[in-house]
Amino acid sequence: MSAWWVVAALLALLAAGVPVAFAFALLAAVMLWWIDIPMISIPLGLIEGIDSFVLLSVPLFLLMSNVLLRGGMGRDLFAAVQSWVGHWPGGLGVATILSCALFSAICGSSVATAATIGNVAIGEMTSRGYPKRFVYGLLAAGGTLGVLIPPSIPLIIYGAITEESIVELFLAGIVPGLVLTGLFMLACLVHAFTRHGAPRLAPQSLKQRWRASRGALPALGLAVLIVGGIYTGAFTPTEAAGIGAVAAVLLVGLMGRLNWADLRQAVLDSFRTTVTLFLIIIGAKLFGHAVALYDIPQQITTQITATFTTPLGFLLVVALVVLVVGLFLESVSLLLLMVPILLPSLLGMGIDLVWFGILFVIMIEFALITPPVGMNLFVLQAVAGARMGEIVRGVVPFFALMVVALILVYLFPALALWLAKG
Repeated sequence: MSAWWVVAALLALLAAGVPVAFAFALLAAVMLWWIDIPMISIPLGLIEGIDSFVLLSVPLFLLMSNVLLRGGMGRDLFAAVQSWVGHWPGGLGVATILSCALFSAICGSSVATAATIGNVAIGEMTSRGYPKRFVYGLLAAGGTLGVLIPPSIPLIIYGAITEESIVELFLAGIVPGLVLTGLFMLACLVHAFTRHGAPRLAPQSLKQRWRASRGALPALGLAVLIVGGIYTGAFTPTEAAGIGAVAAVLLVGLMGRLNWADLRQAVLDSFRTTVTLFLIIIGAKLFGHAVALYDIPQQITTQITATFTTPLGFLLVVALVVLVVGLFLESVSLLLLMVPILLPSLLGMGIDLVWFGILFVIMIEFALITPPVGMNLFVLQAVAGARMGEIVRGVVPFFALMVVALILVYLFPALALWLAKG
């Protein structure tokens, strides 16, 4: 069974509406049966697929983000940032992007970031005259910061697949995340200067700024605790997730914003998302095992090394494939499908896996804002009640800025590796 037949069969299952996790698992089972591998290996593979201490951090980070979401921390962050930069040209847009970046540093989820900040910012920006298309594009793109700025769930999964240090991956994501944040802020400033009469807020007094900032201190303190603890080696990413989840419950509870019903719903939401992610991980692990038995990664590696003599050509093809496949698969499925297959080629070409991890995460950000399965698009459609076409048109200039960020990280690897391996 050649690689092309496997790809065709997978696409056929997905086109037929089979959920991603079951498409992976079903195709893996057929491939194993075809070469007389005992079917007992399948249940064993189910257990091995999630038998990882690193993956334990995923449900804990999800719980933390859901607790913060229900505790209204997004409103506090937005109010604090807006008090400092709201009077700038394009200040509300800048405040929105900075709020997305700060919330990303707490929750590690793109969807949670887009939903939380979107609930607050859409009304504020549209009521003050910002074009809806620009607002939707800004928030869809700002939400993608949640998969690049640590603690990033896709980086955790990438680290589990490649066995790279999660700490190094988190540190590698900081500077590129700030670069992308800066590019989005620049877009807000350019939009303000090119649109005459762009809305600006009156400057707030230091007393008003302090009052607004004080409300955001718990969320900011939690971000410092998590990222600082990981950076200093005080605790591992999994331990950071546990500490963050407990701290989030205590903080929101002590602020009087979390009752038992809210906590129960936060746990249930985290449980549902965790089950979905882990089913995809299990299916992808089985699929990866079957693919390896057919020597497909080795065939691809041989073909790649014979075709490309430099990493540039290889990375351009990977980016193109991710862009096309990302039209049909959401980000985590895309990562779990492609990274195990590409890993031998990466090692054969001597490409740094931490650097490639950041490049790949930026690539899969495209899948979050491209139809028909871009999750951030659906989140904003639900939050704003907007038409999908209007959201997609608003995303286009920010898509171009993400391409610029990808090029910068490629041209200047130190952007990703300075903190991680400096």
